[in-house]
Amino acid sequence: MLLGSGELGKEFVIACQRLGQHVIAVDSYANAPAMQVSQEFEVIDMLNGALLDALVAKHQPDIIVPEIEAIRTERFFDYEKQGIKVVPSAKAANFTMNRKAIRDLAAIELGVRTATYRYASSYEELVEGVKVTGIPCVVKPLMSSSGKGQSVIKTEGDIEKAWKYALEGSRGDLLEVIVEGFIDFDYEITLLTVTQKNGETLFCPPIGHRQERGDYQESWQPMPMNPDHLNEAKKMAADITKALGGTGLWGVEFFVTKEGVYFSELSPRPHDTGMVTLGNTQNFSEFELHARAILEIPIHEITLEKNGASAVILATGENTNSPVFSGLEQAAILPNTDFKIFGKPSTRLHRRMAVALAFGKEDVKDLVDKAKIVASLISVK
Repeated sequence: MLLGSGELGKEFVIACQRLGQHVIAVDSYANAPAMQVSQEFEVIDMLNGALLDALVAKHQPDIIVPEIEAIRTERFFDYEKQGIKVVPSAKAANFTMNRKAIRDLAAIELGVRTATYRYASSYEELVEGVKVTGIPCVVKPLMSSSGKGQSVIKTEGDIEKAWKYALEGSRGDLLEVIVEGFIDFDYEITLLTVTQKNGETLFCPPIGHRQERGDYQESWQPMPMNPDHLNEAKKMAADITKALGGTGLWGVEFFVTKEGVYFSELSPRPHDTGMVTLGNTQNFSEFELHARAILEIPIHEITLEKNGASAVILATGENTNSPVFSGLEQAAILPNTDFKIFGKPSTRLHRRMAVALAFGKEDVKDLVDKAKIVASLISVK
C-alpha cells in the first residue's frame, strides 16, 4: 500500500510491478499519477486516523510505503504490531515526517553539524528565534514538502510575512515552524542512501541541485566535490539512517561549504532531485533501489553508468481541466535526451508537471544546459 501517489510514487509503482508486486495507491485526490499504473487505488484523507485504519483493515497489505508527509504516522506503530512492514520503519516514518524530530536526532543525539536553529509555534516565538539565528535566516513549516511554506527572512519586516506563509504551506495540522541560520554554502547535494536487510549501507554518486522557492529546478549527477567532504556526508547519512532503522532508499540533503558539510534534511523515500536517475545514470534508478531494498532483494553495488541532468517543467497557471502539453516533437529532436510527463490531472502555478533529462559523457554543466533546453521547448496549457 502506497500512501501518497505523486510522480515519485508513480515511478516506484512501476519498479514494484516489474518485481511482481500488487500495489494499492492512496492519495487525497482521484487520478493521481501513481493511481494510473497501480492495480488498485483509494481516495481518502490520510490525516484521518480512523479512515486510514479502515483502509489497512480492508486491504491487509504486507508492506506500507509512505510517500508524503500528510499522514497520521502514529498509526504506523499499530500496523507494525499487526505484522505489517512499514517503510523504512514506524519509528523512522514518524521521525522523518517531522523536521523537529529529525533535526533534534541529528543535532542533539548524534552531534551532526547543522545550521543554528529554533522552533516557533507563534509569531512571538518566531521573533525570538530570529534573534538567535540572526538575519538572514530561513523559515520552514515542520511538515511540508517541495518547498511549500519556505521563505528567507532578509529584514525584520519579513518576519510576519514568513510566519503567515509557513502556516499556509504546512501539511497536516501541525502549526509550528523551524527557523534556521543562513549557511553561506558553495553548493547543495542530495546523497541517496540505501539501507539493506543485511545491514549494509550503499550510497549513490552525489547529486547536485539548484532550488527556487524551496523546490528543486535542476539536478545533476555526479556532483564534483572534495572526496573528504563526500566521505563526511556519507558518515553523517550512515549514522542518521542507522539510528532510525529499517530498509529502503533515503534522500539525505547537505549544504557543502569550504569548511565542510552541514546536514540539512532527510526523507525516507525517493527524492525529487533523484529523478535524474531516470536517465539511466546508474545501474538502478532510485525507484528500483527503493523497491529492491524494501523487498529485501540484495543490492551488491551501485555504479555510475553515465553523467546526467534533469530540469523540471512547471505549470504557469491554474486549471482544473486535463492539461495539454505541446512542443514534444521539438523537444525530442535533441540527442541523448528524454522527458517524462507525470500525468497530474490539474495544474496550479509552479506545479511540477514533467521533467526533462539529458545524459552522456559530457560535463554535467553542459548536460544541465541541455536538459533546460528540452524543458523550455515543452509547454503546459
